[in-house]
Amino acid sequence: MTAPDLSGANWRKSSFSGETGACIEVADGFPGVLPVRDSKDPQGPSLLFTADAWTAFIAAVRAGAFPGKH
Repeated sequence: MTAPDLSGANWRKSSFSGETGACIEVADGFPGVLPVRDSKDPQGPSLLFTADAWTAFIAAVRAGAFPGKH
């Protein structure tokens, strides 16, 4: 699989990110994958998740599988 060109991606942050800006950003519009990056390092690397992997991750977060600082 070739990584998509993310140079024109429209990144968005969660509405839960708060004032600190310490969160992730995602970009829609890339068939088959969801690009994710660290909002504190927008020029840094991005990760690509399949839709199934992202859905499983969000479900785990909502279920409290990753306790800690929020």
